[in-house]
Amino acid sequence: MTEISLDKSAIKNNWDFLQSYFPRQVKISAVVKGNAYGHGIETYVPFAEECGVSHFSVFDAEEAYKVHRVAKKSTAIMIMGAMADEDISWAVANDVEFYVFEKSRLLKAINEAERQGKRAIVHIEVETGMYRTGFEEKDMDMVISTLEKNKDFLTFRGLCMHFAGAEHISNYVRLRKQKAAFRKVLKQFKASGVEPEIIHTCCSAASLRLPEMHYDMVRIGIMQYGFWPSQELKVEYLTKKEFEDGDVVSSPLHRVINWTSNVMSTKIVPKGAYIGYGYSFLAKRNMEIATIPVGYSHGFSRGLSNSGIVLLKGQLLPVVGIVNMNCIVVDITDVPGVSIGDKVILIGEENNKEISVASFGEMINELNYELLTRLPNEIKRKLVESI
Repeated sequence: MTEISLDKSAIKNNWDFLQSYFPRQVKISAVVKGNAYGHGIETYVPFAEECGVSHFSVFDAEEAYKVHRVAKKSTAIMIMGAMADEDISWAVANDVEFYVFEKSRLLKAINEAERQGKRAIVHIEVETGMYRTGFEEKDMDMVISTLEKNKDFLTFRGLCMHFAGAEHISNYVRLRKQKAAFRKVLKQFKASGVEPEIIHTCCSAASLRLPEMHYDMVRIGIMQYGFWPSQELKVEYLTKKEFEDGDVVSSPLHRVINWTSNVMSTKIVPKGAYIGYGYSFLAKRNMEIATIPVGYSHGFSRGLSNSGIVLLKGQLLPVVGIVNMNCIVVDITDVPGVSIGDKVILIGEENNKEISVASFGEMINELNYELLTRLPNEIKRKLVESI
């Protein structure tokens, strides 16, 4: 059995920090794409609402459906990416906001709103140099004209963009060009008299590095779950804070996720035997091993073969042999008294020792984002009062 638990006190701590960090007039949208960065949309969203969150951003309509099922009726949902035609119909019917970055989607939104006798709530995305999605500057006369002519069927909720790598200072020149491009388009909209209700440009990284671009709303993803967009930004924040306070400070963000399993089996391995598939690990002494029912199908990367670690009985123990689809083997030779059913910590802490998400990433050159979003939806998530 493997289980993911979410620490309610950590979630509340992170939202208390975020709500105090940004000016009161700046709204925060909680980005819950990628199954809430692996934390589980259905589990996470209702408690985030208890922490004062009233706006959620997702990538596609499937995620929006999940948020809609568990969120309050008054909660706003914004789709930033993929939608089929039937999703546009559903979004209009349920007052779900969505990005528009192609003329075809804009026209479909108008047609569907007219059919339903409602307004589609749209955010116009501007291409500023990310080169992913968004209307380019040459398209803006058409966009403005279309919005103006279809006021009865469109609510122009937002004008937005996305920065290409604000987590690293090496992207400074590119970010500066993006800022200038967005401001030029914004000026064009204002001059036309067709203005959005809100303006938003910043993800977690940009919201830290570019306060002048906060405008009316910021889209916060990884930070709400207790992680910094990059070590660079974490050090930057802490250094500035220590300078202002004149004292050493710790990170205000707390990890929300904890991942555990249990010992499935134990076995004695004689010296000179190979453990698991192939010949990757040779027992150089008589050993005792424990098999844990977690493998690469659960998000425990095969790249952690012979290099991963787990916490068992307060001890950091190595993974030995190849990570299998559904199980791993760990060396328990020096830990007496291990029994079937004992708790094994894959992400979490015990006895003043911790396995962080970053510890996985550092071993296999994987981003926090990547590891978290690879955790299968099928693993049970639950909220706990404290870890």
